[in-house]
Amino acid sequence: MGFLTMPTRYLFFTGKGGVGKTSLSTATALALADAGKKVLLVSTDAASNLDEMLGIELRNIPTPVPGAPGLSVLNIDPDTAAESYRQRVLAQMGAQASEAELSTVREQLSGACTTEIASFDEFASLLADDADHFDHIVFDTAPTGHTLRLLSLPKAWSGFLDGNDRGASCLGPHSGLKMQEERFKAALEALGDPARTTVILVTRPDRGAIAEAARTSGELRVLSLNNQRLVVNGEFHASDAADAVAAAIETVGQQALAEMPPSLHVLPQDRVPLRVFDTVGLPALRALLAADAGRMEAGKAVPVEPAAPLPGLDALADELAGTGHGLIMVMGKGGVGKTTVAAALALGLVQRGKTVHLSTTDPAAHLAGTISGEVPGLRVDRIDPKVETKRYIDKIMAARSPGLDAQEQALLLEDLQSPCTEEVAVFHAFSHVVSEGRSAFVVLDTAPTGHSLLLMDATGAYHRQMMREYEGQGAARVVTPLMRLQDAAYTKIILVALPEATPVSQAAALQDDLRRAGIEPYAWVLNKSVLAAGTTDPLLAARLGGERKQMDRMAGGLAKRVFILPWLIRPPVGVVELSRLVAKK
Repeated sequence: MGFLTMPTRYLFFTGKGGVGKTSLSTATALALADAGKKVLLVSTDAASNLDEMLGIELRNIPTPVPGAPGLSVLNIDPDTAAESYRQRVLAQMGAQASEAELSTVREQLSGACTTEIASFDEFASLLADDADHFDHIVFDTAPTGHTLRLLSLPKAWSGFLDGNDRGASCLGPHSGLKMQEERFKAALEALGDPARTTVILVTRPDRGAIAEAARTSGELRVLSLNNQRLVVNGEFHASDAADAVAAAIETVGQQALAEMPPSLHVLPQDRVPLRVFDTVGLPALRALLAADAGRMEAGKAVPVEPAAPLPGLDALADELAGTGHGLIMVMGKGGVGKTTVAAALALGLVQRGKTVHLSTTDPAAHLAGTISGEVPGLRVDRIDPKVETKRYIDKIMAARSPGLDAQEQALLLEDLQSPCTEEVAVFHAFSHVVSEGRSAFVVLDTAPTGHSLLLMDATGAYHRQMMREYEGQGAARVVTPLMRLQDAAYTKIILVALPEATPVSQAAALQDDLRRAGIEPYAWVLNKSVLAAGTTDPLLAARLGGERKQMDRMAGGLAKRVFILPWLIRPPVGVVELSRLVAKK
């Protein structure tokens, strides 16, 4: 692989959810360690599955990987990072601080923006030579929208802190950030230095993933991250042209690659073929980048019995329509097809005579391109972070400005320019969308798991704040967004997974997180099932055993109810194709 030839110190793997960033970044880190280098593999994804791949517990400190001398792994866990950050800020206040002052600061540092700042602070420390005893630091990043936000923060915070010696309202004592100003600037310099940093854009041979890689490439250039490479992961060639499913998979992939935008076409490029094995465990990870790994000869695949028939999305749409109104949240790992499922269910409800608002919290939203047309009774939009931030700032300024003089207004506006304001604004927009389910159907296509969990954390923090404020004065009449999400009659959570070990495990972990918050998922959707589609291609057939194992795992109690969506010969894009998935039988 080209990216293993004279690699820079920092290697960032980024791309749309589900393209294989974790597999490729881990295989790369392992290859460098096997070559005698000291390597740190870092996950910035709150929903990382590195622990499953490597068989170790992820921690917030570098942890050696057994069986891989020279390789350590670190997970930037938002909750752990936030608590560490809070303790550092409180310690700076000194022994003279009163308990009331400490309590106020703890409250100020309990929100979602503090979680983001703390995570970024740890990320920045790795770019500011705090880990100079490692030869290479390989970053397995969260899906694109979240990663672009993370990579933009060095510039955003450096600009915000430059010459600013006041406090920021959502961050407590400003010294908590001010003391890190030099670190942020060092991180910004490292990211923009092509001799130190390479961004590896990962894609599948898929139009959506390629389009997102192209958008990401452009946005990274705006941030001065110009040293980029492209990796096409999971390239497939059918061994039997008569196999309709295999032929369609190859055709769709090759067409997508042939239509690759010029901005990507000019980048140095590597291609990794589709493998017959799941990339779990050191042997599989070492084989992923090998030139001759995973070849399958005709007749070598073990036959797999057909799966028991499961209800499709049409049956799920029937059930949801019977509830009359409410919120339907489609959640899961990046790249599992949440947008397709959300769009299809929204169209299914419209077909059944309902009025629907279809929206998304995903910063890399794909809804408009998926629907690709207007439908009477369906309103499609997205929670745009930049738009919502401006709306929020305008609202706060309008509400508070009348009681302030010109200098105080200027200080308030400066405070609201803090990068963390975006997190607060997005939460307010999310809360508004949630409330619409009282009188109509709202279908919400959420961001990939890690980003959604941070939003859920903000929802929980807001709920606790409201309960404290109204305690003893009518708290029973307060209805928070979290309470609506916990109401099974109001909210239906649909978890989407691919029939592979990692997506199913991550959906199970997400289900556990939701249950701890008092939210019970309504159903699972198993998407892109090749077993349900039917194939005799040797390579695809070799993967079916793993798919069947995951289906048995779900049927064994992991999911209370499962609906299935086969791998489709025609891509599910546009109103006509999506409508086929939910048409009443």
